[in-house]
Amino acid sequence: MKRRIVLAAAAMLLAICSSARASDAWLPVRDVSLELGAGSPLDFSSFLPNATIDADHRLVAGADGRLAFVISPEKPERMLCASLAWSPASGGFPDHDTADRYARQLAMRGYNLARLHFVDGSLMFGRDRDFDFDPETLDRIHYLLAALKRNGIYWMMDGLSSLRGVYGGFDDRWDDGGNLKLELFVDDRAFDHWKRMQEAILGRVNPYTGVAPIRDDALAVVILANENGMEFDTVVHDRPGKAPYDLLLAKPFNDWLAKRYGSTEALAKAWRDLRSDETIEARSVELPSDRYVDSPRLRDLQAFFIETERDTTARMSEVLRRLGYRGLISNYNNWPTVQASLSRRGLDAVTMNTYHDWVSGYAPGSKTTQTSSIRDGVSYIRMIAAARWLGRPFVISEYDHLFWNRYRYEAGLAMPAYAALQGWDALCRHGHGPIVLSYGEPFPHKKAMLPYAIALDPVARAGETLSALLYRRGDVATSDVTVPFAVRGEKDLSDDMQAREPEHLTDLALLGRIGLEDANRLGKIPAVMQPRLEDSEGILENLRQSGALASNNGTSIDAGIYQSSTGEILLNRFAGQLRVATAATEAVAFSSLREPIDLGVLRIEGADGNGLVALSALDAQASLARSRRFLLIFATDAQNTDMTFRDTEEKVIEDFGRLPVRIRDGYVDLALARTAETWSVSPVGLDGKVHAAVAEGKGDVTFRLSNDVPSGPTTYFLLELR
Repeated sequence: MKRRIVLAAAAMLLAICSSARASDAWLPVRDVSLELGAGSPLDFSSFLPNATIDADHRLVAGADGRLAFVISPEKPERMLCASLAWSPASGGFPDHDTADRYARQLAMRGYNLARLHFVDGSLMFGRDRDFDFDPETLDRIHYLLAALKRNGIYWMMDGLSSLRGVYGGFDDRWDDGGNLKLELFVDDRAFDHWKRMQEAILGRVNPYTGVAPIRDDALAVVILANENGMEFDTVVHDRPGKAPYDLLLAKPFNDWLAKRYGSTEALAKAWRDLRSDETIEARSVELPSDRYVDSPRLRDLQAFFIETERDTTARMSEVLRRLGYRGLISNYNNWPTVQASLSRRGLDAVTMNTYHDWVSGYAPGSKTTQTSSIRDGVSYIRMIAAARWLGRPFVISEYDHLFWNRYRYEAGLAMPAYAALQGWDALCRHGHGPIVLSYGEPFPHKKAMLPYAIALDPVARAGETLSALLYRRGDVATSDVTVPFAVRGEKDLSDDMQAREPEHLTDLALLGRIGLEDANRLGKIPAVMQPRLEDSEGILENLRQSGALASNNGTSIDAGIYQSSTGEILLNRFAGQLRVATAATEAVAFSSLREPIDLGVLRIEGADGNGLVALSALDAQASLARSRRFLLIFATDAQNTDMTFRDTEEKVIEDFGRLPVRIRDGYVDLALARTAETWSVSPVGLDGKVHAAVAEGKGDVTFRLSNDVPSGPTTYFLLELR
């Protein structure tokens, strides 16, 4: 308790210091067009070229379960994913000309995978009859798929996104109305609807490729249904005064109990709360009345979910295979509980969604916590790290540190750095789209920055730019230290439906790779066993004694300091800092800067507030020690014009405001451990255009970097040494 009080006081002091230093001036963005020109410092296509998509370059699970091309299964491929979750409110699918421009821009910015989300909702928007797809939308989807493929961008698609499926006559396709995802497990009519969806959407020949998407080499991953775990779906539909579990589960649950126990007498021995009027024979055993009260009844319901979810996945997978699909199949891409992990056990690939400071919607009164992810040890990243199954591809199908959280610059460093350390296979920051071609599009969700709309947010865009370098280019190395979390199977379930891997053990994800593994396959390497009685300090000591972790590794859990096994990543929870230092990129995200930070080549002498600073080599050799051209990223915060809140801490939104976007004024004082005959720093607009230099010198490279520049505020700068 004493330690918790001290840490809380330290965090409070840090927050006070940080907010006191930050500027309260906001600079309106002047850029309108956001299309990059070829050769721009933000055009990464020269050193991140996309492969031609053909039979030899179909993505498969290669060596050690990593994503790889058929032709080179031993060489892992990192996939930076563009989330295309368009709806009519965000403009819908683009026309042909715009699709060509858009796909090219994605490739220039380093994307080699795209996730198409809510295709079913878009096809059925405004349609009254089942399967009556809007013909123009269908044509645009087909053309976009072809344009992505031509630019070497693979596809990840949902078999089902909308709870309404493709039933006609509904106007709430992006909301939680409908029950199709739960019905899929217990109702053959719902399953047949899903099956016909796959035939009609994925199985239909695309006139622009000449082949159905289901048989196209570009289709790399199918998520059978987005976020469709049985427990999670009942939580989505939870309402005050409503039973937690839908009655349509009652009969199949009773049938399962009859198969498992055989008699009411046997069941009564296992359940202390079985009532006299509940019998297996009459199929009158009730579902749990409260999901948050632990009980054997709740434990058996979890076991029922596991068996049902596995069987349904197998049945759905067979549908795709019969249609000719050869790619990877995934399911249950959220909910990091033990039960959900057991349901994911047999998947071709594991996909997961995760968020820091989740926002429920766009209505006035929506809330955020305004907390830093670094201060909780990036728990949203550790949480899904522990849901991975080792030995198969692991894909982040959604993540974000959401707008309008003022610390969201952290995501652009934390997620790609730890994804690379873990050796994850694909990274998809969720949004309506990761880019827009210009500000000012005439659609409701494009008139201001919003949660889940990263394309308009200069801070999120800066993070995506850094992700292309840290993650896809491979600036951050994958750890050669792996700590498996042993899994025995159903015996790992408890009476608590919320049970998941303990946070005090997921700390190990900040050092090296973690993930789930069958207990029978473990050797003598340090591992987290079941039941989870170990602590991370003990595992850490075992790693040091075994030589897997260097003796000089700086990790100190009590001090809140975690250094990766590679030595490239250092997280300091209580200082609110995350540092990355590699041969090609050095970066830091900080809540405060009480003393200079020396990363090796880059030194941050001071700053006027919190933010993200990164220096990346742009030359072919990708080395900070030898390159002559560098991309500097400096991200603070951004808000909309006339954005208002209901509280002084800016946690509760009143009005999102309007464009133009405003970037918080800020500066950092920088020095490089390099000298040059001459050097210059030039702002790079959000459109990639290089403007006149704002700092120049000879010899030592040291300067103040401000985002308030004559060409308008930006997050990008080009540093050149001559």
